[in-house]
Formats: sequence, structure tokens, C-alpha cells
Amino acid sequence: MGETTISKQENELLQLVTFAIGEEEFGIDILKVQEIIRTMAITKVPNSPPHVEGVINLRGKVIPVIDLRSRFLLESKPHDSQTRIIVVDLHSVVIGFVVDGVSEVLRIQSNTVEPPPPVVSGIESEYIKGVGKLDDRLLILLDLDKLIPIEELTQH
Repeated sequence: MGETTISKQENELLQLVTFAIGEEEFGIDILKVQEIIRTMAITKVPNSPPHVEGVINLRGKVIPVIDLRSRFLLESKPHDSQTRIIVVDLHSVVIGFVVDGVSEVLRIQSNTVEPPPPVVSGIESEYIKGVGKLDDRLLILLDLDKLIPIEELTQH
């Protein structure tokens, strides 16, 4: 069994922003999140990768927006009243992620997180940091650095 990248030595408290994509619930480190906004006009960018939905103007700053449904190879879905853009800072690059809905800010003990099972450790799931066990559900923890590699962020 491979070791997870989450430290279990101290049983630290992980603070996560949780969100939904389809039926699944995901979590990302709250320290990477700058803000969560309602969806807005997204300008398409020609010749961008399929998972890049476009760019938005956020208070005068143009930031790229990634459709996580597309990134996870899921069927696209029209934006609705629950759709949100999670604005994060990755390697000093501000980027937005379109998600179906934001659930809550959650604190979980790191010892409740297990590495992803080998069955889901394929190429598409290389950006899963672990799986958090909550009372009645599982939470997939994403590794944003692997989801959007630094090379992809600096190709502008």
C-alpha cells in the first residue's frame, strides 16, 4: 500500500472547502481558496484545452476558468442557480474552477483520510490526494497541484 501525502503522524485538523460535481463530493484545502463566486459571463478562448471554459473578469483581473466536469471527463451540464466558481491561488496564479455547487467548509481529522483505493488510482485519478471518511459519506480530497500542473499554468 502506498502512503498518502497527508501526514497522519500528528492527526492534524484539515480545513476543507467541499463541493459537488455530479453525485460526488470533493474537498480542497481552504488555504488555497481565495473566494467562491456565483457564475458570471465566461468568455471563450480559441484553441484552449477542452477543460478550459474560458476567462472571466474578476474585479479588473482576467482569470482562466476550468470546468471540473470536463476535467473529470464527465458530461457537461448547463450552469444553474447552484453553480459556483471557486477561485484559487495555485503557484501564485489565480484560477477559477466551475463546480455544480459548494457544500460547506469542513474540518476533518487527518487520520480519517485514507489513500485512494488501488482500483481508482488510474491515470484519471492521479489528482486524488485521498478519501475522507465522514459519518454517512465519503469525501474525495483533490490535489490541485496535480489537477492543474504548474507547466500548464505557465504556458501563457
